[in-house]
Amino acid sequence: MMIKECLILAGGLGTRLRGVINDIPKPMAPISGKPFLEFLLRYLSSQGMERIVLSVGYLKEKIIEHFGSNFMGMEIVYSVEEEPLGTGGAILKARDLLGEAFFVLNGDTLFMIDLRELYEFYARKCADVVIALRKMEDCSRYGSVVIDQDGRIKGFIEKGKMGECLINGGVYVVSKGILDKVNFPVPFSWERDFLERYYEDFNIYGLLCEGYFIDIGTPEDYGRANDELPRLDIICL
Repeated sequence: MMIKECLILAGGLGTRLRGVINDIPKPMAPISGKPFLEFLLRYLSSQGMERIVLSVGYLKEKIIEHFGSNFMGMEIVYSVEEEPLGTGGAILKARDLLGEAFFVLNGDTLFMIDLRELYEFYARKCADVVIALRKMEDCSRYGSVVIDQDGRIKGFIEKGKMGECLINGGVYVVSKGILDKVNFPVPFSWERDFLERYYEDFNIYGLLCEGYFIDIGTPEDYGRANDELPRLDIICL
């Protein structure tokens, strides 16, 4: 059965956007008067999500005050970082608020894929983690992911590679049980300290997905988001 709850990692500092946005968390960066996070939540509503866990830290009050406990009929609950835990630490802290399997999304990225397709792939492979992958024509800004014909992760390549590749789209299905199998440091990076380190030890897969993609992590892409997002159908939901 399709899972209907999702963890959004919304606790980052957004240092690369300093000077463009100030005094707000990066996921609250305004797009035509609406926070970026609202676009992400509207997309999740369109995918049938019913419960959202927001992992918050930096200026968390601005997120909590804006969204409260409900958005578009979805229950909103909060996992609060009192100190920075890293992306992995945030997932670890929030796990008790979630079921045995759940989606995880980065709060500064919108990748409008079919979440049911991603979950069905996860179930079919009996995976521990599935990463939504996106094909990029130019990977100089992104690290890339290598998979075999079955979709199993075979390696990660540092950013700077030129030409076409697959990148991590910032959307995952995660089995809660995997979080009990490693003695994680605190804080830790989900990508660097878990995925890149343990992909050979666990059932970690990638699925090539299609859909609109934007990462607002740089001023250039934040500007592009301001131009493109208001024209997407999700703003009218």
